[in-house]
Amino acid sequence: MGQAVKGTITIEGQEIPITNPDKPLWPEAGVTKALYLRKLAVLAPFLLKYCHHRLLTVIRWPHGIHGDFFYQKNAPRPRPDYIETALHDSIEYIVLGKLPQLLWLGNQAALEFHPSLHEAGSKLPCEWMIDLDPSREVEPRIMEAASIVGEVLASLGLDSVPKTSGATGVQIIVPIRTGITFDELRSIGLLVGQFVTEKHPHLFTLERLKKDRGTAIYFDYLQHYQGKTLAAPYTPRARPGATVSTPLTWEEVRQDVSPLDYHLLNIEERLNQVGDLIDKVPPQPVEDVLKHMRTKAHRT
Repeated sequence: MGQAVKGTITIEGQEIPITNPDKPLWPEAGVTKALYLRKLAVLAPFLLKYCHHRLLTVIRWPHGIHGDFFYQKNAPRPRPDYIETALHDSIEYIVLGKLPQLLWLGNQAALEFHPSLHEAGSKLPCEWMIDLDPSREVEPRIMEAASIVGEVLASLGLDSVPKTSGATGVQIIVPIRTGITFDELRSIGLLVGQFVTEKHPHLFTLERLKKDRGTAIYFDYLQHYQGKTLAAPYTPRARPGATVSTPLTWEEVRQDVSPLDYHLLNIEERLNQVGDLIDKVPPQPVEDVLKHMRTKAHRT
C-alpha cells in the first residue's frame, strides 16, 4: 500500500494522511482503521468499477460502527487536489475513480459507499437492480426469494447476478446496454414484481410502507431510479461482522448461503477465487422484453 511516512502513505504519487490507524472500526471483527485501509486497497479494483464517475454518497462512522454516523453527499473542505467532484442539483459530489481517493475517504471512516445508479451528467442507468428488502432483521427465506426472481428473469431471457447487500437483503443485477431508461426498467420491474407477489403472496410484497408489509419481503423496483442510490457491489457495510456486499453465483443462492458469510476478513480470498461475477455477464436483451410488452399492450 505504500510506505507510511509521518502519518502519510504515498499511493500513485499522492500523499494520503493517515490518522489514528489503531482505531477499532469494527471491534467485534478486530478491524482497525489500518486493516480497513489495507482491505479497501484489495477491494479497490472491484469497488471502484461500480463507483466510477458516479455521484457518491458515503456513510461515515468517525468512532467506529457503534458510534454516531452521518451521510455525506457534499465533498468536504478542505480536500486534496486529487479528489474529483461533480455538481448535481446544487450538491458537489465526490466521483471516485482512483485508489488515492478511496483511501482518503477510508481514512475519514467512510465505511459504506452508495453511488448513484447513473453516471454524473447522465440520466440513463448504468445497470438494472432489483432490491429484495426483508421486513425482518433475520430473514431465512431471502435466498429462496432471490432464486425465484432469478428464475423469472431467466424466463424472460435475462441473465442476472445476485449480490448480498451486506446487510439483510439481496440485490439482483442485470447488465444492460446504454440507452435504456429508468422508466423502462421500472415497467419491467413492476411486471416481475406483480408476477412473483401473485405466485408467492406470503413471500413477496409490493407494499412500500414497512408497517404494512407484515413478514413479506419487499420487492423494490422503485429504488432503482435517477437520484437514488443502492449499496455498491463490494462496498463494506457497518455491521458487526464487517460484511461486504458480495456478488454470488446462482448455485450459491440455491445452497442458501448467508450474507454474513462474506466479510472484510475473507473477501480477498473469494475475489482471488471467483473474480468479478458481475463483469462475466454481458449486457442483456432488455430491449426484447420491452418490445414484447409493448406488442402485448397494443394487442389488448
